[in-house]
Amino acid sequence: MNLKQHDIDILRQLAKEYAEIAALPIQKEKMELWKSFNRHDNTRPMVTISQLPWNELNYDGSLTCVTENGFLRDIETSLRRTIYQWKHFPVDMVVEPILTIPYCAHNTGYGPTSHEDNACTDIDNTVISHSYHNQLNSEDDLEKIKDMQITLDKEQSREWKEAADFIFDGIIPVRQAGGVEIRLQIWDVLAELMNVESVYFDLIDRPEFIHSIMEKMTHSALAGIRQANQLKLFDASANLCHCSGIYTDELLPGFGAGKVNDSHHSWGCSMAQLFTSASPDTTREFEVPYVSQIASQFGMFYYGCCERLDDRLDIIQQIPSVRKISCSPWSNKAVFAERIRKDIIMSNKPSPAFLASPSLDLELVRADLLETYQAASSNQVKVEFLLKDISTVKWKPERLTQWADCAMNLVQSL
Repeated sequence: MNLKQHDIDILRQLAKEYAEIAALPIQKEKMELWKSFNRHDNTRPMVTISQLPWNELNYDGSLTCVTENGFLRDIETSLRRTIYQWKHFPVDMVVEPILTIPYCAHNTGYGPTSHEDNACTDIDNTVISHSYHNQLNSEDDLEKIKDMQITLDKEQSREWKEAADFIFDGIIPVRQAGGVEIRLQIWDVLAELMNVESVYFDLIDRPEFIHSIMEKMTHSALAGIRQANQLKLFDASANLCHCSGIYTDELLPGFGAGKVNDSHHSWGCSMAQLFTSASPDTTREFEVPYVSQIASQFGMFYYGCCERLDDRLDIIQQIPSVRKISCSPWSNKAVFAERIRKDIIMSNKPSPAFLASPSLDLELVRADLLETYQAASSNQVKVEFLLKDISTVKWKPERLTQWADCAMNLVQSL
């Protein structure tokens, strides 16, 4: 790889700042706290903030990338964002004393690709509305769905590792892991391949057609998992799954201490967000039989995102290896806490809408978090708070710091 001294200097400067943060004693303390929380010890709720409107946060230019090489720019982006978050709203994030770079891998995906119209073309906007065109109209279209084909570019991967080792030598150790994305949330994929309305109509009018789609796509996902396992492309040392801290005695007992980089030693996650407007029986018939085949391939599993799940927890809890289930703003938190099994963590998603209001009402934020905690606590359920899906902070980055301070003051007082 042709490395320019300008790029090397920038990355080394950022890595030194990153390494100083990673060396702080608080990092190990937070890791141990996550482990304790995940084994259901008597610990406080944990807090994370993820999925940010980065375009609104670069008020001082500290997030502006200047490296020219695409691979190095990805590293620069990650370093800048991690440092920024640590400075402004760290909550319970853990900055590890290791820098992870990916392998160069490719996935053909499920076969068909989405065709869409976008509501705007603002490239600086991180959230854009889409209108999708149906690519799966008929039985003949089922032939478009293919088994995933995953390949590893060994030569490019080697070049990336050698470049990173050279740049960060003496500053921070580098490990290589991951590099391939397998979208296990099949219903989210279908929302893009068919559009939501078409999915809903076919669930009613052509249920067997939908079953045929799910069978083929599940088979495709399983093929992708098998190939990624053969190539050791999972990252068993990743410390987050769906924005939740996943240090555990069984899988990840320490920094970079994951075991074999395959699915059986990793966390997986899935969801069926469009089923928030469908019945629990729809989840029972069209989701659980398929996602269970996928979940069984993983050591531990996280389920759910923005969909309502309090009315179907008995169904969702049948999924193999499930350890955390999402309680979104659309769920009844009291009912959720009553119905979730005590060995599963209630993964609450506080509403990001509070940060998009004309003004940030911290009393409302605190009351919402406290209500959730009290519902969980009264049922002896462990709860975590994952603020995510943040579309806007109204160009006021300080709101994230204010929310973080409010949340941490609350959980540390419990």
